[in-house]
Amino acid sequence: MKTHRRAVAALAATGVNAARELYQTVPSDTVRVAALVEISAAAAALARTVVKLRHLDPDLIAPHVSDRVDLRAVLGRGQWLPTMVRHVPQPPPAPAPVRRRAIRRKATPQLPLFGGDR
Repeated sequence: MKTHRRAVAALAATGVNAARELYQTVPSDTVRVAALVEISAAAAALARTVVKLRHLDPDLIAPHVSDRVDLRAVLGRGQWLPTMVRHVPQPPPAPAPVRRRAIRRKATPQLPLFGGDR
C-alpha cells in the first residue's frame, strides 16, 4: 500500500512544486492565495470529473491519499454544484470536415529507375 502512496506522491510532486514556487515568488498574499485557490479548484474539478465519468468508488481511492478528509473535501458529499464544473477545460471543438474536389490528373509514364531499359 505504501508503494501506491509513494507513486501518487511522485505523480503529484510536479503540481505541488509548482504551487510552492508560486507561493515563494508572488509577493502579494492576496494574489498568492487567489492563485492557489484557482489551482486547487481546477485540480479538484478534474478529479471530480474523472470520478464521475469512470464511476470510481471514493473508498477505493482513499487508501492512496495521505488524508481521507482531503479526499472528501475534493470529491464533495454527492452533490454537484455549478461552480464545481466551471474549472474543467472544455475539449477543443472538432474540426469541420473539409470537402475536397477530386482532381483527375493525366497519367505520366514512369521513368526507369537506373536510366535505361534492360
